[in-house]
Amino acid sequence: MERRTPSPSSLLFSSVIFLTLTAGSYAIPKATDFIRASCRATLYPSLCLHSLSAYATEIRQSERRIALVALAVSLARARSAAMFVSGFSRAKGIKHREFEAVKDCVENMGDSVGELSESVRELGHTGGAGGQNFMWHMSNVQTWVSAALTDQQTCVDGFGETAMDGSVKDAVSVRVISVARVTSNALALVNLFASGRHRVGENGD
Repeated sequence: MERRTPSPSSLLFSSVIFLTLTAGSYAIPKATDFIRASCRATLYPSLCLHSLSAYATEIRQSERRIALVALAVSLARARSAAMFVSGFSRAKGIKHREFEAVKDCVENMGDSVGELSESVRELGHTGGAGGQNFMWHMSNVQTWVSAALTDQQTCVDGFGETAMDGSVKDAVSVRVISVARVTSNALALVNLFASGRHRVGENGD
């Protein structure tokens, strides 16, 4: 059987594929190192790394991207928690005091979801922003995320009465506290991005 010699074009294509895959394999560890270093600025660094490491290829080594991803993760978890809490409002046998706390929490978590949605949208406007325009957008983001964190904490506080001791309180508190910690981390990463030098290359991707 005649042995065929690969054409220059096929060799070039193979080289491009190899370089692309190699670059990706090297980029992920670097991005993970970047995430780990950035998470040191948060109150819950282990949780931060765990919740963001799956998005290393998207985050790369960008302070803007890691803040955006952190907010998106927080938003997704807040939505999930809001649905989870809402389910208790229809639970049979729930005590009146717990029902009132659940009703307030549903409202708080709904507000939190709206505020985190606004923060993601607002941070998205910083791509080409500079100077005072950039700081204005970032101030809005910080305000929205801080408000979302306050609403989440208010929900937990609503179950803080010593007389309210039951499975509903425990289930809701654990779920919302977890979301609040992720939101706290997101706010820290937003602050890290806002306080850093405003580099055109980084903010533009």
